[in-house]
Amino acid sequence: MELNLAPKFAQKIFEGEGGTYYNWSSAEYELLKEAKVGGGRLVLQPRGFALPHYADSNKIGYVLQGSCGVVGIVSPKASQEVVLRLKKGDIIPVPSGAVSWWYNDGDSELIIVFLGETSKAYVPGEFTYFLLTGTQGILGGFSTEFNSRAYDINNEEAKKLAKSQSGVLIIKLPEGHKMPHPCKNSTDKLVFNIDAALPDIHVQNAGLLTALTAKKFPFLGEVGLSATLVKLDANAMSSPMYAADSSVQVIYVAKGSGRIQVVGINGERALDTKVKAGHLLVVPRFFVASAIADGEGIEYFSMITTTQPVFGEFTGKTSVWGALSPQVLQASLNVGPEFEQLFRAKIKKSTILVPPQN
Repeated sequence: MELNLAPKFAQKIFEGEGGTYYNWSSAEYELLKEAKVGGGRLVLQPRGFALPHYADSNKIGYVLQGSCGVVGIVSPKASQEVVLRLKKGDIIPVPSGAVSWWYNDGDSELIIVFLGETSKAYVPGEFTYFLLTGTQGILGGFSTEFNSRAYDINNEEAKKLAKSQSGVLIIKLPEGHKMPHPCKNSTDKLVFNIDAALPDIHVQNAGLLTALTAKKFPFLGEVGLSATLVKLDANAMSSPMYAADSSVQVIYVAKGSGRIQVVGINGERALDTKVKAGHLLVVPRFFVASAIADGEGIEYFSMITTTQPVFGEFTGKTSVWGALSPQVLQASLNVGPEFEQLFRAKIKKSTILVPPQN
């Protein structure tokens, strides 16, 4: 099985005065379709407003830039809107079918990347959005008669309801327009700042790794996904790991650059390439991935298609090499006891994040 794992940049699909939306096309990156995952990136200018909509896929939003973002969410089971404040480093799960709108209340760009699974999507490997208003909105799709009867209004009122908003997807609100204030006590339950969280692994001169699961952030259970954030220092390494539970990992490079290798079926190196900010790549089920940062370091955010991922590690205290008995290791590597003992000693001293070589 030959898979093209080469990382891709997102393509612009909409641009307006209020902002821009990009997505990764499954036609251009077929692995998205095969793995049933997808990605998109929203850039809102000051006063930019993404019109209310819902999507056919569960996803996670990660705020890359901005400090004054606002999002409103209405769950299919809820009777009122929840409004939340967003800033850089925030993670917000967005369940499929939930209506949401997004607004930039600041004076600089608000940038959010969305990663999710598309197993039930209309287009495998992509998110399909259903807008409530605007020229592509659901309101405008119904006839005047149907809108008039549904909302108990006359024909002129029905036309005004459906046709007043002439924007598409993202608009810019006029200066002075007031938007709802964030709901008290809701942000902590529905938003998690992974940048500010205590890392699960922190190695001096190597970097840090922060894992976010439903155990730590219960709202992730609503979308069936989890996330990790890896920040590697200059020339540091993230050692080889694989998802042992058959989940798929989608990686977005948020900052810096580096080199990534992925090894898959029959021990073939499926990927060996340089990646930089803006790249998205998919690590298929059971494939083993490792990264080395360039001189400026690298930061990458990952979405995993399960709430409680299980990773197999090849270095550190829980390395599979260290767990194997000496006889099995010697036979498997075809080496003598002396080399096996040397290798085992090195494994015990190793870490998942590796500082640069002296």
